[in-house]
Parts: sequence; structure tokens; C-alpha cells
Amino acid sequence: MKRYPAFDPPEYVRWKPDREVSRAFRRALDADPERRRIVAALGPETLLKLYEGLLRTRLHDIALKRWVRQGVLSKAWLGTGEEAVTVGNVHALAPGDLVGPMIRNAGACHEMGMPVAQMLKAYLGTRDQITRGRDLHTGDPERGVIPPISFVASLVPVFTGMALAFKMRRENRVALTWVGDGATHTAEFHEGYNLAAVLHLPLLLVLQDNGVALGTALEAHNRGDLEELASAYGTPGLACDGNNVLDVYAATRQAAALCRRGKGPVILTAHTFRMGGHATHDEQEARSLFPARTFALWGKRDPIGCYENWLREGGTKRHRDAKIHASLEAVEARVIREVETAAEEALSSRGKLMPQPEEALGGVISGVE
Repeated sequence: MKRYPAFDPPEYVRWKPDREVSRAFRRALDADPERRRIVAALGPETLLKLYEGLLRTRLHDIALKRWVRQGVLSKAWLGTGEEAVTVGNVHALAPGDLVGPMIRNAGACHEMGMPVAQMLKAYLGTRDQITRGRDLHTGDPERGVIPPISFVASLVPVFTGMALAFKMRRENRVALTWVGDGATHTAEFHEGYNLAAVLHLPLLLVLQDNGVALGTALEAHNRGDLEELASAYGTPGLACDGNNVLDVYAATRQAAALCRRGKGPVILTAHTFRMGGHATHDEQEARSLFPARTFALWGKRDPIGCYENWLREGGTKRHRDAKIHASLEAVEARVIREVETAAEEALSSRGKLMPQPEEALGGVISGVE
């Protein structure tokens, strides 16, 4: 993929495949026989869709970062380095399943069918999108994306309620939402997940372990093993390489299947790393939180570069005759055009369709008669 020196983390700018990292990528896919079968069964169309989703997520964030540098936005919350978690999760779900993305899971929105322009308009606060200029936390319930609020873990009890509705209606559906390592300490997490565990609900909770909660490293706020957290609630727990989109995809398929068989809820721990700050305003602070070797280590594991390298090497034996690698440039060119067009549309709305003050009173519920 094309690299962007002005916006990419420095470790990504001159990225090249690392031999040991490439071997580890393949070993992760061979470690579990069921996951190996799931990946081997993927056709060229699905493999390219995963690549397309990773690119779209990265380019969406680059568009936001460009706007911050240009003064269009004051800050943006990015998922750079964590794209494989969200993209792998969403593509493994079935029609009718619901997702509740937190802000670093913006990729869930466009991979569930939301136009990128609508997502960018939410950041710009225009009135021609679902939040009508009120909030940059966006979604679209008609596409199965429930908009969050900014409080971490706030969607856990909400999605527990949705999973309860699925069970009561005997609908074979899964409710999936994400939390970070720090969010596991909140009341919303415990109360929501505990109720889901007691009632055996089809809730899939992705624990996105990126090693830091806001600006606090994991070891400074957590003593236990995150992979063991599910056992405290008596529920299944799975783990995956959060920088390997295929491992994430296969693990999500496993976790969702457990939920559909009445074995839920499930915590899926995805180990990844945030290649920047909590937001664009504190990137330098984030860089000082961890040693340079940590960023170098995770930089070699760029989820897009590693997956692209796997595709160019021919994937599994079943994929080698498909010549999927020949389509990568065409996919990237199409996604670049899509995001550029979306950014132009969003900026046009910013110039013409900002909300009026009186619109703040519309679309709200009042208890006054």
C-alpha cells in the first residue's frame, strides 16, 4: 500500500516485511485447527474485502489527521495500528447482527455499509447526517450500527439488553461491542457483562487490549491476565492476534458461533497496539510513554502491511492459484478515490449545511406537557 510520510507513524513510512513477523503471522493461523479451516475456506472475494476494509479504515483516519494539520478540526481520535481488530470482527458477523463501535472502531461503520462521507460529516458537525451536528460519535441503526457515547464501556449494558431481546425473541443474532483494557474496570462493564453471563446471552465483547488506557500503561492499572477475565464470570474467553486480520476474523467466527449455540456471552481479547496518542493532540506524550523499541516492534507488525505481504506470498495453498495479489493495486486505487470523494463531499456540507441554533431543540424528548 501507499505510505504517507506526513501522516503515517514513522515506523510505517518505510515499512518492509520482516521475516520473523511474517512467520509469526502464518504460525498464528496454523495454531488452532478450527481457525486454520476457517481461513482456508475463505474465497478471493472475502480476502480482498478484508484488505479493502483495512485500507478504508486507515485512509479515513488519514483524512481526519490531514484536517487537524490544516486547522479544519482541533483533534481526532484515530485507530492507527488497530484496524485489523475492527475489520476482522465485523466481516465475521452475519446479517442481522448488531455492532456498537467505540471511537477507535470507526471502521465498523463503513464496513457495515455507512458511507465514509457520513462519518466525516459527523466529525464536522453538519446537519445532513444522523447526529445532525450534535455528536461525532456516529452510527446507523438501520445498518446495524448503534451509535455510542463517549463514556467507555457504556454500550456493554445496552448491548446486554439487545442480546436479551434476541434471546427472548429466539432470534439467532449476536450483539457485538468493544471495550479497551481500561474500560474493564468500570461499573458498566461489570454490571452489563455479569447480567449477560447469568442469563447466557449472545453478547460478544471484544476486549481491545492495546496496552494503554488513555495515558496509563496496562501494567500500571491492571494486575491480572486479561485473557483470564472471562473465567471470573464463568463464560468462555478467546484470544487472538489483534494485528492479524485473519486471526481476528477466525476467532470472531468461533466466538459468534458459541453465542448462537447458547454458550454466550464471550469475551474475545485482541492484543494490539496504538501507534499514536489517545488523540492527535497528545501524540508526543504517547511517544514518551513507551520506549522507542516498543513502537519499532509494533511498527513491524503493521496490520495492513503484514496482511498484504501474506496475500502477495499466495496466502494458503488453496489461494495460490487465485492470483489475488494482482488485484491489490486496483482495490487501493478505488478506496483512495472513495475516501477523497467522501472528504470533498463532507467539506462541501461544512460550507453549506451547518445546523442552525433552533435545530438544537428538534428531535429530543421532553417530559414537559
